[in-house]
Amino acid sequence: MQLRVSVLGAGSFGTTIAHLAATNAPTQLWCRRSETADEINREHRNTTYLPDYELHPELRATDSIAQAVSEADLVVMGVPSKGMREVLAEVKKEIRPWVPIVSLAKGLEEGSHLRMTEVIKEELPEHRAGALTGPNLAKEILAGFAAASVIAFEDEEIARQVQSVFHNGVFRVYTNRDVIGAELGGALKNVIAIATGMGDGLGVGDNTRSAVITRGLSELTRLGVAMGGQPSTFAGLAGMGDLIATCTSRQSRNRHVGEELGKGKTLEEIIAAMNQVAEGVKTTRVVMELAAKYGVELPISAEVHGVLYDGRTAQDAYRGLTRRGAGAEDEAV
Repeated sequence: MQLRVSVLGAGSFGTTIAHLAATNAPTQLWCRRSETADEINREHRNTTYLPDYELHPELRATDSIAQAVSEADLVVMGVPSKGMREVLAEVKKEIRPWVPIVSLAKGLEEGSHLRMTEVIKEELPEHRAGALTGPNLAKEILAGFAAASVIAFEDEEIARQVQSVFHNGVFRVYTNRDVIGAELGGALKNVIAIATGMGDGLGVGDNTRSAVITRGLSELTRLGVAMGGQPSTFAGLAGMGDLIATCTSRQSRNRHVGEELGKGKTLEEIIAAMNQVAEGVKTTRVVMELAAKYGVELPISAEVHGVLYDGRTAQDAYRGLTRRGAGAEDEAV
């Protein structure tokens, strides 16, 4: 029996995941704006976020959460972390018992410090929660380039069932039972991407970029393991793979924020000019609170925090990083 899939959130990645799912299962995409839903149903396009790409002709869209969720066998949350709990409150009114829920959001909830699957479990405790994450740039997937992702559920059987919904041609989906590591890899790498982007904006060069990415991987792994993730997860698609893509691609929102900061723009100016959320901006504050809680030193994240929230400049941040001492690589912070 085919699973009926509902994807909530018609941003670039939510739309892309709905497009992929539609090749394997009946799929509905919930859009906040009725104009977007009408356009997808009529023209098979989402010109707000993906103007150059045609969507699967069988993908249906709606502006009604009730219509999207009430008969779904799988619900995919494609909304940013900031709006996750609000949308889940609406989902709770319509969802059938025991339907699994997948998060696409790569962020952490401010205040509670919760991962998105933890937010899902608080709002809908009887439902299994997992995450789809990895180096997945929406436009490249829609263009047909090969990509790989991770579906993380503690229950391996559910992971395999959900894997079959998204695994499609050159889009390969691997299962992983380490939900903690998979989610943290996706969230923490955004902070490092902002740091990398600041270097690009400053013109510091490829050697420096490589050092920031590599030491950034070490940094996010330290915190992720302290919070219960597995080291191997951070060395895989959900960690290193996603980090590389987000730190190097010009499609990356978080790298873009950093680059514009490096060029001297203010955070307010940058955010005002964007039509999508850069999760790393808010995640940076949460990450530093978690670092204090777990006693983990995060020098790159600390410098990013200083630029975003303490009035420091990108030049200040990179001077701060170069002034740090260096010991043995396997011990260095």
